[in-house]
Amino acid sequence: MRKAPPALAQTRSAASGGIAVIALSGVLALAGCGLSGQALGNPPPAAAAAGPEGAPGGQLRGGFPVLNPANGRFEAVVPDISKTVLLIGDSQSEPADGWPRQGLAAAGYEVYFGGKAGTGFVSANGKTGNYIDALLRGDWLIPSGTPALIVIQGGGNDASSGVSDSQITGNAGRLIAELQARYPGTPMAMIGTLARGENNGGGRRTEVDALLGSVAAAHGLPFVSVGDWLTRYGLAKDLADAVHMNPSGRQALGALLERRLRDLGLERKPELGQGESSWSRSRQAPAPTGE
Repeated sequence: MRKAPPALAQTRSAASGGIAVIALSGVLALAGCGLSGQALGNPPPAAAAAGPEGAPGGQLRGGFPVLNPANGRFEAVVPDISKTVLLIGDSQSEPADGWPRQGLAAAGYEVYFGGKAGTGFVSANGKTGNYIDALLRGDWLIPSGTPALIVIQGGGNDASSGVSDSQITGNAGRLIAELQARYPGTPMAMIGTLARGENNGGGRRTEVDALLGSVAAAHGLPFVSVGDWLTRYGLAKDLADAVHMNPSGRQALGALLERRLRDLGLERKPELGQGESSWSRSRQAPAPTGE
């Protein structure tokens, strides 16, 4: 093969150098953003990079991942982070119309979901770790900046997997501590395990709901107990299977959750100097019809 003329070789060399400079500039630009995000050599998992499911009603589409050189992790850049709730949960929360999402959106928040079906405080689904493991190794991305609220929902998969109370409380405590370290000053709340209630066949699910209530109390967090909602509000008829709701049931539970959030003072408040906005409209939860 003939050698390229000196001029052409110089052109190629300059181009290669230019590409290297551009690539390095890109890395430096990411590092200079000061936004959260895994080590530079470890790109975010494909599932995590895709971000949360987007849907109408105050639910965010996934933001792009950005490296935070301060902690060596990738996190997602989302719009209006100050109006956003970070929701960590399981299959009750994962669907775009999941009842925790609906309740939080009705209470005024954009919703960013960081979790996965089949997981919990201790339970993993084979691809995604439990809540604390998934957070620490970046199985799903959490948002950069300071969200308005953090809500942890779950316990159902832990209830069905035979894990002990001490395992649940231990991992829940670790998760709370890690989130408080990453988002100092952001208020946090917990939602328990949806069930029928102690006297109506709630079983281990109701026990885990009560256990999580004790964890929340120990950490000074507001807690929404849902361990008897299926029977208290006559919603067992809206179960799509043994534990998940049909669309009507998800809507009813979302309305109940909104009301409870407002009772606890956890709705998003108008920004300073602004009046009531459209999100502050009142939605009435269904009247109790069950036991």
